[in-house]
Formats: sequence, C-alpha cells, structure tokens
Amino acid sequence: MTVDALVAAALGAREHAFAPFSKFKVGAALEEESGRIHTGCNVENATYGLTVCAERVAVFKAISEGARQFRRVAVAAATDVLTPPCGACRQILWE
Repeated sequence: MTVDALVAAALGAREHAFAPFSKFKVGAALEEESGRIHTGCNVENATYGLTVCAERVAVFKAISEGARQFRRVAVAAATDVLTPPCGACRQILWE
C-alpha cells in the first residue's frame, strides 16, 4: 500500500468520527505487515476522559481481529497544523 492510499484511508475513517463536543474529527489507518488496513475514528463522550482517540480505535480494532504486527499508521485531522498522537496513543502504538 502506498502512503497516499494509507492517508486516504485515514481521511475516509475521519468521516465516521463522533465529535459532537469538540467538533475535532480524526481518522486513523493502521497498516499490518501483511498490508491489511485497519481504520478508526475518534469517539467523544460528554465525560471527556471516556473519549477514545482514532489511533487507539484502529489499534484495538486490529488486535480484536487478530493482527499483531504493524508497519505504519496515518492520522488525519481537519487542521493545517501537525497534530501528533496524544501520550496515551503514543504509548499504545509503542507497545
């Protein structure tokens, strides 16, 4: 899969984001070593601490489907400013 295709998958996932409070929609696409793609979007909750980021949704979805080895991830947010993953997402991605 090309980087452009991975980014396109993240942009597509962003369309499914549930962000009624912040209006900040994020999508992520996670590529397995095999080339299979798993996507995720952020899902907000009124209790902000229960909100789940797109990156974690993609990782948890992939793991729940049996994936274990990953090559790369693309994250798409509706902003012109580089938006790196939060600390919790970085920890999940690292592990």
